[in-house]
Amino acid sequence: MPAAMLSRRSTMHHLARWTAVTLVALTLGQPAWSASRDEAAAIAARQTGGRVLSVDRADSGRGPVWRVKVVTPKGEVRVVMVDADR
Repeated sequence: MPAAMLSRRSTMHHLARWTAVTLVALTLGQPAWSASRDEAAAIAARQTGGRVLSVDRADSGRGPVWRVKVVTPKGEVRVVMVDADR
C-alpha cells in the first residue's frame, strides 16, 4: 500500500477517534475541550512572563480551575487561575 494512502488512513482513524471522544464527552455532560495541566501552565507563563512553580487543580464558585503559581521576572510570586473547562 502506498505511503500516502497509509497516512490518509491514519488521519481518518485519528479523526474518527477524536469525534468519538468528543461525542462521549458531550453525552456525559463534560466539556469537549478542557485545559490540561500543561496548557494551564503555558497560559499562566505567557500572561505573566514568569516561570511556573506549581500547578494544582481546585474548585471555584464558577467550576474547576487550575491554580498556577508563578514567579515573575521581578521575583514576585503570583497565583494565576485558569479555567479548567476552557
